[in-house]
Amino acid sequence: MATYLTKWEPEDSNFWESGGKRLAWKTLWITTIALTLSFATWFMVSAIVVKLPGIGFNFSQEQLFWLAAMPGLAAGTLRIVHTFLLPIYGTRHVLTIATLIKLIPCVGFAFAVMDPGTPFWVFMVLAFTAGFGGGDFSSFMPSTNLFFPRRLKGTALGIQAGIGNFGVSLAQFMTPAIIGIALYGSSETFTKINPKTKEVISSSEIYLQNAALWYVPLLLITALLCWWMLRSIPVKASFKEQLDIFKEKHTWYCTITYLMTFGTFSGLSAAFPMMMKSLYGNFEGAPDPLQYAFYGPLIGSASRVLFGFVSDRTGGGVLTTLTGIGLMAGCVMMATMGLVAPTSLDTFPLFVGVMLAMFFFAGIGNAATFRQYPIIFQHNQRQAAGVIGWTAAVAAYGPFIFSIIIGSVIGATSNANAFFWGLLVFVAIATWVNWHFYHRRGCERPC
Repeated sequence: MATYLTKWEPEDSNFWESGGKRLAWKTLWITTIALTLSFATWFMVSAIVVKLPGIGFNFSQEQLFWLAAMPGLAAGTLRIVHTFLLPIYGTRHVLTIATLIKLIPCVGFAFAVMDPGTPFWVFMVLAFTAGFGGGDFSSFMPSTNLFFPRRLKGTALGIQAGIGNFGVSLAQFMTPAIIGIALYGSSETFTKINPKTKEVISSSEIYLQNAALWYVPLLLITALLCWWMLRSIPVKASFKEQLDIFKEKHTWYCTITYLMTFGTFSGLSAAFPMMMKSLYGNFEGAPDPLQYAFYGPLIGSASRVLFGFVSDRTGGGVLTTLTGIGLMAGCVMMATMGLVAPTSLDTFPLFVGVMLAMFFFAGIGNAATFRQYPIIFQHNQRQAAGVIGWTAAVAAYGPFIFSIIIGSVIGATSNANAFFWGLLVFVAIATWVNWHFYHRRGCERPC
């Protein structure tokens, strides 16, 4: 069975209706399943790290933040690589191999958590390999961009990225459920300690290895689907030819706006559990972070799917501006209302509420920006696909940037106020860039 299609012209209505539409949508659903597993394995570390101290791993708060950050560092770097892979190797080969390689962190983490003697550096290496799940996004989205006509790109990209983002919630939601079931190996004793008296409050048997191991059969099945059912569009370009996107000033403006939207979504997704544990975990009756963490990515993913449809009708520029305003409001509330400098659990409900609102606005922006980029680069769809991959690569550093800075700020000041003031400044700059070049009346490239 041939890997490459002999013809692909989605803008030709006859071609689209005579078979192109069916193949495009079939490809979208298969790759969306694969992307969901990518996000889940990418963020499984953020759900695992909060449980490590309870089963006997004596890692410091700073070390736990580093573990949560490493997948983001890897994903951003690997997305740069994936930005250039699709025009060289094609959808079928790239996505099949990208799915199989995620078996490494899943199997590795399963065995690491079962041995309390596993050193920190091993966890760091495994956390880096979890970034495989974040790196391949920059192959998934350019592929989908090529399969659909311009009038449906916002919808298709919104569906794929939005549902794919649900993988973050999947990891954080399934972890507390799956670790209570005996699937493989022996159990670990999870001990909850009173932060003030250091007395044991409770203990239970869990199987933390399940948090990584249950993905293995799903990845194998999905890899087979990718190999047997995907085809590649004949868009070929060498690595050198693809570097022309960096000569375009709009590549860099788009990078700023997507760092605001997806960088915030992914960064807060990775840091949210540890923020709750660090800021509110020392109060008596402190909540389990994993009971709340998955709601943020869930809401952000849902708004990305919904506003993918909306952006095809309103355009992306206005929605990205709206995102910036919403995120700035969230930053101000966090830094001025004591939500990230708590003195009791009284502010916890509002803290969670504002975080969820920020996830919602970030999801809107994620949908809007990916509607904008194909329009901004409509003169060259190969470049548009490359810009989507590149901007996604830079924004994937969000988990690394957010986790490291938040961890450092909390370690130095016992609160996260300074982080949200800094985020406010960056979001204001990014919102202005979007408004000036893509939204205001008479702007350079309205979209």
